[in-house]
Amino acid sequence: MSIRDDFSRWMASVQQRTEAALDSFLPPASQAPTRLHEAMRYAVLGGGKRVRPLLVHAAGRLADAPVDRLDRIASAIEMIHVYSLVHDDMPCMDDDVLRRGKPTVHVEYDQATALLVGDALQTRAFELMAEAQIAESPSAQLDMIALLAAATGSHGMAGGQAIDLAAVGCALDRAELEFMHIRKTGALIRASVLLGARAGRPLADADHERLDHYSKRIGLLFQVVDDILDAQADTATLGKTAGKDAEQGKPTYASLLGLSDARAYAEELFADAQSTLLPLGERGAFLQALAGFIVQRSF
Repeated sequence: MSIRDDFSRWMASVQQRTEAALDSFLPPASQAPTRLHEAMRYAVLGGGKRVRPLLVHAAGRLADAPVDRLDRIASAIEMIHVYSLVHDDMPCMDDDVLRRGKPTVHVEYDQATALLVGDALQTRAFELMAEAQIAESPSAQLDMIALLAAATGSHGMAGGQAIDLAAVGCALDRAELEFMHIRKTGALIRASVLLGARAGRPLADADHERLDHYSKRIGLLFQVVDDILDAQADTATLGKTAGKDAEQGKPTYASLLGLSDARAYAEELFADAQSTLLPLGERGAFLQALAGFIVQRSF
């Protein structure tokens, strides 16, 4: 079996595992408050490529981490990611009506429910990280929870979104754009890799450094590709409203560099991520394949 076939089978398996884990970790829709729980499940289940859970599982393979730990970590990170999407789509931020090919939560339900869905998903994520063993020691588990909190808060994802909102209509240079996206998109992607790697046996410091560099590269790569797709793909392909960034005057890699140079930058980030993992040999094969999956999504 080729690595491509092996990776495709593994990816499908992890996506199925993640869907099942999320289903089990979310409150049932029949449990009060039923409307909130129904909306949480609407937001999380049945959509998305599950890139972050895939990264958790791929990094966890390096550390021989138990899959039940990885399922829990992956579900927590996906809940954080979905909460950010639910809030980003609200009228007070990006004001979008479509996400993952269906109406956004505030459209399907209402704005107050959407706000509470995000709040509840974030707290449920940290419950998952705290209520069962996900590391070899309690101190290591506390460090992992702190890492996720930092990736999510004002120095990570939430801070990046604040910078993004403030930048509407402004001309950012490349360094300023990367400062924003290292936080808005990159922080949670980096956490996905590092948390997966910490869920099993200890890795060598050099391996952790390689994973850290790889995760930073693919965090930017994901955003560059996203900007390209927003500029050139249609709504049906994206599963969300196409062209919103340009319509709202948001600075993007496509608008700053132009599509041709943005593609070249994506290829540069991809090559850097790949070369970083070469010393890992076959152990890093799925992480390498995931970098390819990110860069080849549709462009």
